Amino acid sequence: MTTTANTTVPATKRDPKEFASPLKPIWCPGCGDYGVLQALYRALGSIGRPAHEIAFISGIGCSSRIPGYTTAYGFNSVHGRALPIAQGVKLANPDLLVIVAGGDGDGFSIGGGHVAHAIRRNLDLTYLVMDNQVYGLTKGQLSPTSPKGLETVTSPLGSLEEPINPLLYTLAYGAGFVAQGTPADMPGLTALIEEAIRYPGFAFVNIQSPCVTFGQEEQQIRAHKAHLRPLAKLGHDASDQLRALDVARSYGKVLHTGVLYRRPDPPPTYERLVRERQAALAPKAVDRLRLLDVFLQK
Repeated sequence: MTTTANTTVPATKRDPKEFASPLKPIWCPGCGDYGVLQALYRALGSIGRPAHEIAFISGIGCSSRIPGYTTAYGFNSVHGRALPIAQGVKLANPDLLVIVAGGDGDGFSIGGGHVAHAIRRNLDLTYLVMDNQVYGLTKGQLSPTSPKGLETVTSPLGSLEEPINPLLYTLAYGAGFVAQGTPADMPGLTALIEEAIRYPGFAFVNIQSPCVTFGQEEQQIRAHKAHLRPLAKLGHDASDQLRALDVARSYGKVLHTGVLYRRPDPPPTYERLVRERQAALAPKAVDRLRLLDVFLQK
């Protein structure tokens, strides 16, 4: 066994097929989420932990079906509430590897308020957001990350709203690990997910996962392959937070992939601090129980 901060992982790898459930995905043919799911299986195979030591939490949306397509524990929650539920799971059983899956609507619309608090608490969670800039499950309405001017069923004359920038959003709140990938680069996406899982704290991966039914032509897999800008090839320093913020500004204009920011000195996770406080308070709790016992005997 080897230990990576708060995550204990076996030194041996596992067959990615161990993590695939008999339930077959029902996404539209060509959906980017198929690639995300395969990258996730491969990353978990490299991590090496058995399925019963992993829990997937999701909200509502196409991407939120992921827990059902794995052999790990799964909880398909309500819209926008995946992160608070995942925090509860991690606190109840800190030894579980907890992965949160959602979409741009689930994560940055109704669930947007939870992101900041998950980041500031810094539980050891991996948050995978499949960002397709549209509400794909509910027939193509505007989502929080839809580009300005986009024509949809709810904006037939073009959107008047500026999109949310998930990369700037999470970096500004202080996330210690922020990355972006795409299923157009499967080896790169697999490596990103694995690195995010191994990071000792809250890790965010924004995945540009094309919607083939309602998405834009320039957001499809073929277009992604033609416009990839891997940060590793650009000499990006992932330990430089200011540089990461600068790169994040290009969201929606340039498809940067890789790790934007990895905090070089990760602080203790929330669940570790809770355990330490529990240990410190345990003797006092015993003393109180003894006093109560004496009082009751009188």
